[in-house]
Amino acid sequence: MLDLIRQQQTQEAPRRLTFNMARSVAEIAEAQRIRFKVFGEEMGANLPSANLGLDIDRFDEYCDHLLVRDHGNDKVVGTYRILPPEQAVNAGGYYSETEFDLSRLENLRDRMVEVGRSCVHPDYRDGATITQLWSGLADYIGKHNHEYLIGCASISMADGGHYAASVFNKVHKLHAAPSEYTVFPHCRLPLESLNRELEVTIPPLIKGYLRLGAYIAGEPAWDPEFNCADLFILMPVSRMNARYAKHFLRKAA
Repeated sequence: MLDLIRQQQTQEAPRRLTFNMARSVAEIAEAQRIRFKVFGEEMGANLPSANLGLDIDRFDEYCDHLLVRDHGNDKVVGTYRILPPEQAVNAGGYYSETEFDLSRLENLRDRMVEVGRSCVHPDYRDGATITQLWSGLADYIGKHNHEYLIGCASISMADGGHYAASVFNKVHKLHAAPSEYTVFPHCRLPLESLNRELEVTIPPLIKGYLRLGAYIAGEPAWDPEFNCADLFILMPVSRMNARYAKHFLRKAA
């Protein structure tokens, strides 16, 4: 009975979430472990490092890794990886370039920071965790004076792509990037073969980007390894919605 009471008290204890940048190989491994849990176990992605229980690729060594930690159990419950422009040069390009032709953004390269591999533990998918992730990004961008944020926002292909096509159809009408910022997928999602008129709820991460002022910069790519469709997000920092930016910057202060 005493064990049951202690367990209940633990479950009801308020979460103490903070963000920080990974400072060691061990902390990077924590990020890779939760990525494996979400992308590998939950989404069924084909990960070459699955035998290690980690999601590792060649870009990790060039990235900064943002962690959200629950100090109640000392576990990493959310993560982002961040690739600044100087490290993108060392990596041979941005991760996004494995999925999209970014040639129209060539003149922005030295001012673009890429974010990706965003994921949150299933038990922590709430406003508090998302706020910590966004606050960490706001803190990072503010310290490094980057002018453009780019990245791939993933949408599940569990239904064969109809949901992803409908999400794109809904958001692109209102948030399309200017033509000079359009990117082109290497492996295009075949929109014309999919139902694009489903009533859909926009995934929270994409909704957050759009509220901040991001563009959808072209048609989605199909990523068969991760069983998802990816939208290319482009957000000029100068375009950030002032109300939302103030909220996250305040949290990061």
